[in-house]
Amino acid sequence: MANTPQAKKRIRRNDRRAEINGNRVNRIRTFIKKVESAIAAGNKSEAETALASAQPELFRGVSKGVLHKNTASRKFSRLAKGVAALA
Repeated sequence: MANTPQAKKRIRRNDRRAEINGNRVNRIRTFIKKVESAIAAGNKSEAETALASAQPELFRGVSKGVLHKNTASRKFSRLAKGVAALA
């Protein structure tokens, strides 16, 4: 258990940040799922618009520190490859 006031404050702050970061990751996952579902449905125009909205969300996660840069790039690359494969 935290004894000093600063340690208690850090616990409160860490709890708040964990909730915010968790929400951010969930939001990113939702955007990715939208692209994947459009690809699975074979709807190219919907997939392209979903990909265009997912890209800034992915890289916002990088700038906020919830995703590694390479992870976001890999996810975006694979999604873009899936969209491009749609005829």
